[in-house]
Amino acid sequence: MGVPVADFDRALWSNRLEYDAGRRESEDYWLEVAELAGTRSPRALSALLKLDVALWSRFDERVLSWVRLLRERGFATAILSNLPRPLGEALRARPGFLEHFDHLTFSYELGLVKPQREIYEHALGGLGVSSAQALFLDDRPRNIEGAIEAGLEAQLYSSWEEFLTCDPATRYGLPAPASVGSEATPAGADAAARRQ
Repeated sequence: MGVPVADFDRALWSNRLEYDAGRRESEDYWLEVAELAGTRSPRALSALLKLDVALWSRFDERVLSWVRLLRERGFATAILSNLPRPLGEALRARPGFLEHFDHLTFSYELGLVKPQREIYEHALGGLGVSSAQALFLDDRPRNIEGAIEAGLEAQLYSSWEEFLTCDPATRYGLPAPASVGSEATPAGADAAARRQ
């Protein structure tokens, strides 16, 4: 977009929840980002859409390995994510990625976003568990607060290494995740797991 990163970042997040809730079309959202960032229009809308999908499609394989372990041990898993339609459709088209989850709650499909209570309730309903039976992980404090207000156990996720220090096996009664593996940086972490 040809603007300073700080200006772009501010513009990107100004109305992102509306976009993630499916209440803004991609073109309208990106034109608004461009305007808020101080440029007339994005140079290439399709390029921005691809970059946005690419940014949010970087996953930490260590987390995904733990998700697989949870399912092998009889825990149900879910994704509860604020994301716009283009990203949701890209995830659904990614071969094999979503098969490790028992339920998906994507904000754009419901017109709801974290930290709204109803989106957590939708995820719980999809898993078939009560809030007391679920652990929610997220990289944003306001989403953790929303989960706690909805009655879930919630853990802020800032990095895999920091998550391991909370000792999920002892603290939550979940299978211990491996401490080694890929060092890819996650774009974010949104998850829930049912306790046995």
